[in-house]
Amino acid sequence: MITLTADTLAEIIAPEPRARAAPFVEPLNETMRRYAVDTFRRQAHFLAQVLHESGRLRFLEELWGPTPAQERYEGRADLGNTRPGDGFRFRGRGLIQLTGRANYEAYGNDTGLDYVGDPDAVAALPAAADVAGWFWRKRNLNALADLNDVYRVTRRINGGLNGIADRIALLRRARSALQRALLLESAPILPPDPPASPPAPPDTLDEGGPPRN
Repeated sequence: MITLTADTLAEIIAPEPRARAAPFVEPLNETMRRYAVDTFRRQAHFLAQVLHESGRLRFLEELWGPTPAQERYEGRADLGNTRPGDGFRFRGRGLIQLTGRANYEAYGNDTGLDYVGDPDAVAALPAAADVAGWFWRKRNLNALADLNDVYRVTRRINGGLNGIADRIALLRRARSALQRALLLESAPILPPDPPASPPAPPDTLDEGGPPRN
C-alpha cells in the first residue's frame, strides 16, 4: 500500500488548497488499510471515486434542494426509507454519500455505532472516510478496481455513469500522483546517513612501562 501524504492528496485535488487535503490524510490511510484498498489500482480507483463524490473533499453531506430526484428518496423501500422524513434525514453523507435508512442501519450494525440515531455523525471524520471504505467493501469494488474497469466501478456506486468524465480525470490524476509517491517511497536516501560517531583514532601512546627501543 502506498501511504498517502498531504502533498499527494493535494496534487490529486488541485487547484483545491493543500489545507483542505491535510485533515483527510490519516483517516483515508486508515480506511484503505482497514478495507484492503492496498494496491496501486485499488487506491487509484478508490480515491478517484470518493474525490468525485465529495466534490474534491468540499462536501461531506449531500447538498439539499430538494431536487426532484431527492424528493423521490421519500418512501423508497429499496433505501429503507419507510418513515416520514427519512428521505431528508438519511440523505447522502460521507465521502461516498451513504444514502437511505437501510444503509445507515447496516453501517451502524457493522461498526457497533448508532448512525440511525445520529446520522449527522457520518458527515464527520473519521466516519466520513471509514464509511466510504465500508461501502467499497460491501459492493466488492476492489474486484472491479483490480480489473481496472472505471465504468463498472462507477455504475456500482452511482447506478449509472453520472460524472464519468470527471471520475476518469481524477483516476488519471490519482495514478500520476500515486506513481510519484511510490517512486519517492522506494528512492534511496542520499547521501547515506553518517555513522553515529566517528571512529576513534588509533592509540599512539604507550600504556606505561619501560621505554621501548
